[in-house]
Amino acid sequence: MTAPNDGGSAHGMTHDAPVTDAPDDTAESEGQLPLVWFLVIGAAAGIVGLLPWLITGARLPLQNLWAIPSSPDQMPIALLPFSQYELVVIVGLVVTGSAIAGVAARSIRARQSPHSLRMVLLGVLVVQAIAAVQTTAVVMNGLERSNWADLYLAALVAVTALAVLTGILVLLLIAKSPVPGAVIALAIAALAAGVWLSALVAPFGSIQNDLTTGLLDLVRWVPAVIIGAALAWSGFRTIGRVVAGAVAIMILWIGPTVFTAVSAAAGTRVLATRPAEMLDYGIGVFNMALWLPELVLPRLIVAAVVAILGWLGLRFLRTRSDAAAARESV
Repeated sequence: MTAPNDGGSAHGMTHDAPVTDAPDDTAESEGQLPLVWFLVIGAAAGIVGLLPWLITGARLPLQNLWAIPSSPDQMPIALLPFSQYELVVIVGLVVTGSAIAGVAARSIRARQSPHSLRMVLLGVLVVQAIAAVQTTAVVMNGLERSNWADLYLAALVAVTALAVLTGILVLLLIAKSPVPGAVIALAIAALAAGVWLSALVAPFGSIQNDLTTGLLDLVRWVPAVIIGAALAWSGFRTIGRVVAGAVAIMILWIGPTVFTAVSAAAGTRVLATRPAEMLDYGIGVFNMALWLPELVLPRLIVAAVVAILGWLGLRFLRTRSDAAAARESV
């Protein structure tokens, strides 16, 4: 996932031109894609978001509260990995699909009709709604009849709904907001992309080897690289962009720690029937991991280095482009 096109502001701009954070909403009257293609783009992005789970065969993970004892290959097909151990993965799959749709929508903004973004959003939501409803029905039919099972399913549905709502926000901010808003959305999407790539490299239920372990070591840097690239694309020439950059760095600092705390707490089976203790444990993990320099500083440094080098590189390219344009005008 890369930073989206900024409506042409990255090229051909003289250094005396005013810098604004408003998106370019101009649309060409010719060459517009049919609306159905925007629907297809959204649906395709939603499917790509689910890809790391679908390629595993989409067998529902074993459930602690399943009514009938089953082996992994006897579990039904589910379009989302409903499990207390996969909460972060669910968020990563859903939000990444929405973010891909947002980047695509912003990239083709100059050819949009007024309704194109709605069609992109509709395409994503149709895919995600089908996945959520199908998975909920499958899990509901297979779980034991108990209050704990009802609470378990309600929690999974709530997490999925929150992921879908976050994805909608990310999509809209990336596609239509001024640059600062897009940068913040890209920072959120970067965290989801890291989870998505991890699930793609080491799919659920797979046995890790030296290759996948090495790839996972590389994947953990992806959010920092994406956020650094977004900061370079944005630049720092307005107060809004500087503030957005600071928020993006905060997201990179806090977001992975939230994921770690949620995974640790939800994945502790002994606390499954003690929600209050699970919450306390998750908060303890969060507070501990948030202030560990060896966990936090490396990813912040990588993002800063990528941002600075990328910004300098873009500035050099713009300078060369302006010089070439000046020579041609003589």
